[in-house]
Amino acid sequence: MLSVINFEWPMLAAIVVAVLMASFAQVVIRLVMRRAQRLPTPMSGFAAARKMLDTAGLEGVAIEQVPGSLSDHYEPLHRVLRLSESVYHGRSLAAVGIAMHEAGHALQHAAGDFRVRILGLAGISASFGSGAGIILLLLSVGFRPLIWLGACLFCSAVFFQIVNLPGELNASRRAKQHLLELEIVAEEDYRAVYHVINAATLTYLAVTLQTVLTSLIAMLRYMSRRA
Repeated sequence: MLSVINFEWPMLAAIVVAVLMASFAQVVIRLVMRRAQRLPTPMSGFAAARKMLDTAGLEGVAIEQVPGSLSDHYEPLHRVLRLSESVYHGRSLAAVGIAMHEAGHALQHAAGDFRVRILGLAGISASFGSGAGIILLLLSVGFRPLIWLGACLFCSAVFFQIVNLPGELNASRRAKQHLLELEIVAEEDYRAVYHVINAATLTYLAVTLQTVLTSLIAMLRYMSRRA
């Protein structure tokens, strides 16, 4: 009984940290995005991304509109940049910043950056691995093979997200470099778009943190059951 109680406190602490960190990240992101959405630009997100790609000699990379919110991503397998409707058509600093961050992944791909090759795996692992892992751990209840399978799925989600993190930072750096070089935004608007690009990276950091802490909580839950 004492061992169970001892493990419940770390679980509770991890949950609190995960909630606070994720909440803080979301607040920062919303504030940055809300402000940037009110600042107009002559270019749409599509036009900004297209100019960035064409200047880099990537005319063959297509840009498509996809449904949903925060569904913007680059797909290396088909060399397609997919932007949500609000980013694709949006003529705001927020739309331009997000579009250019995602276009940065296409530039990584063209440069032969190996991290882009695992970009798709990171997304699949994060969405499927963590979800399937927690289901298996909840259903395992003493059945060791399911416990280990769930743990492996969790670990794969964490691994791919951590490995992909430097790639996200590099994509943001590339986007920032092209902002002024291509005169996509005026110099006085650079700081606002800079914050939008940083917010895109912060979103990924928040998701990674949540995955890591969810894995920790699941492992502690299993250990407390065994106690």
